[in-house]
Amino acid sequence: MIEEAVEGIQHRIAARLHDLRSRRGLSLEALAALSGVSRSMISLIERGESSPTAVVLEKLATALDMSLAALFESPRVDALPVARYADQEPWKDPGSGYVRRNVSPPSFPSPIRIVEVSFPARARVAYETGARGATIHQQVWVLDGSIDVTVGADRHRLATGDCLALGLDRPVVFHNPHRRRARYAVVLVSCPDPGR
Repeated sequence: MIEEAVEGIQHRIAARLHDLRSRRGLSLEALAALSGVSRSMISLIERGESSPTAVVLEKLATALDMSLAALFESPRVDALPVARYADQEPWKDPGSGYVRRNVSPPSFPSPIRIVEVSFPARARVAYETGARGATIHQQVWVLDGSIDVTVGADRHRLATGDCLALGLDRPVVFHNPHRRRARYAVVLVSCPDPGR
């Protein structure tokens, strides 16, 4: 079930990335220069021939001035206010094995996005997050288990029920040093930069 959903999401990511790059008037070379991801890798992703890791997708999202969650959104003409659980397709990161679901209704005109993550035991993901044109606020709320989140040089150990607020402007490392899976929700809010 997850493998079938992942394949569908891979095609969605491919189409979404191509569309976003095209709308911004960026060539493959230009996006490669902005993101630090090779031109050939971006081309493979856009053709649906590569299963990029969350770290690679985060680099592309940063270069496109958006959150990682935005790359997973499905293009919908009708912006419905309800996202049914059955329609919230999971995506498994080939690098760490974590599974994420965009919970928020796709394309609904709201600056808030919610993502649920199931994080395997001993998994680690390091994002080289940098500043974006829009300020993106994020809160990580641990629903079950515990994880360590390092933001810049600050490490935070989060247990069930704990919530960490941070901005997406510094490197962030998620680590589950324990023997059991953890589950957490990520809530993101994008605020346009007033100087732009």
